[in-house]
Amino acid sequence: MQHNKVLILDFGSQYTQLIARRVRELNIYCEIHPFNKIPSDSDSFKAVVLSGSPNSVRGEEVLHPDLSNIRGKKPMLAVCYGAQYLAHFSGGEVAESNTREYGRANLGFVKEDEAFFENISEGSQVWMSHSDTIKKLPTGGTLLASTADVENAAYKIEGEDTYAIQFHPEVYHTTDGKQLLENFLVRIARLNQDWTPNAFVDETVDVLKAQLGNDKVVLGLSGGVDSSVAAMLLHKAIGENLYCIFVNNGLLRKNEFTDVLKQYEGMGLNVKGVDASARFLEALAGKSDPEEKRKTIGAMFIEVFDDEAHLIKDVKWLAQGTIYPDVIESVSATGGPSATIKSHHNVGGLPDFMKLKVVEPLKALFKDEVRRVGASMNMDKGLLGRHPFPGPGLAIRILGDLTPEKVRILQEVDAVFINNLRSWNLYDKVWQAGAILLPVNSVGVMGDERTYEKCVALRAVESTDGMTADWVNLPYEFLQKTSNEIINKVKGVNRVVYDISSKPPATIEWE
Repeated sequence: MQHNKVLILDFGSQYTQLIARRVRELNIYCEIHPFNKIPSDSDSFKAVVLSGSPNSVRGEEVLHPDLSNIRGKKPMLAVCYGAQYLAHFSGGEVAESNTREYGRANLGFVKEDEAFFENISEGSQVWMSHSDTIKKLPTGGTLLASTADVENAAYKIEGEDTYAIQFHPEVYHTTDGKQLLENFLVRIARLNQDWTPNAFVDETVDVLKAQLGNDKVVLGLSGGVDSSVAAMLLHKAIGENLYCIFVNNGLLRKNEFTDVLKQYEGMGLNVKGVDASARFLEALAGKSDPEEKRKTIGAMFIEVFDDEAHLIKDVKWLAQGTIYPDVIESVSATGGPSATIKSHHNVGGLPDFMKLKVVEPLKALFKDEVRRVGASMNMDKGLLGRHPFPGPGLAIRILGDLTPEKVRILQEVDAVFINNLRSWNLYDKVWQAGAILLPVNSVGVMGDERTYEKCVALRAVESTDGMTADWVNLPYEFLQKTSNEIINKVKGVNRVVYDISSKPPATIEWE
């Protein structure tokens, strides 16, 4: 089935992925591409969105897209920088704003009988984020909406299906943002809303059958959402020809290796558990630098995985749970405008000695879409709702060097914290939670005796995608009970603290 496609040209905005997620929420397929790398098959896209940017159209580093095959030929929505770009280079005027226009604003004027603003009224809240402003509309521009401080908040260009706005419809603070995107994509661009989880499963299974035939595929399961959903899609397509390997690196949560292995076997997957914990911990002995720990774990995983893959006769494919944000950020790293904060282990990271072709059934999906696809295949809600867990596991939650005793301590602390979140019905209200073992000892008193033992930090954040996150205001009673339980039950810990840092400026993990 040929879906409608929306092309999102990325000018480096922190919100570009949010635009794509909002479009996908409307059950419309879209792709993000750097503004200077427009796909050669641009004719297959039925509408185009220009993103915002930290750059200025008045600066020396102006980002110039080639819109010759787009403008006036396809419906186009220009957001923030895009709106200013169209104005500045098409007979309008963009100037530095007298006041930096950031944050909430309200539409004070909305042009009547305009399809673009259907079901959106005056007073609707929007979110501004720019230091330039459009003083004069481009040639053919018609004003559609204003706020108290921004006269040209929205406009269209007569004779074209070209619309432009100086606010961000993709952020939650713009209360009618989803409605505005729907008006543009469904009413104006006339796109079908046919990008659904069920359609994705049916089409992906058909593609995988054709792509893989009777070939054998090996997949490294992590216990997380992405690899599990990828496994189920492949299982539907090729059944027993999928060989799943679940490696215990000794840095998983308490009892996670046996618990998750049982869960996978209950799903009908052809899965082998490999306990390589001793190999990993031996390789990590004496290493305290976080990047060195990550690299050691990555190299050791490939070693173990390759050993196991060689035991499978005639395997031809390696399956990976790569998802769309990994792909976008890897493109950015090779020349796109968006900044990359860290590299991704599962994009382009295979060593030469693994002569396998790669299959990535989830590479078009965002994390929330992966969960919806899993739900449409009736996968266990508990598995689909699992918090993200770092690839290096507890290694980056033990600050400093690793020892088996430190791993034991943190596993016990983490188990108390996570189990209490579940029993207090708080687990599903948290995006990610975990404990961090700090490289400090503190003085304490237990049973009239002086102790000098470890300090642990608890971390719980709320987020939609992990790009930004805020600490969760857990009930004092919960924190009190959890702290008492950790100190009383986990030998080696005498102090518990709670991390109340947001991202940014902090990150979710400590290393």
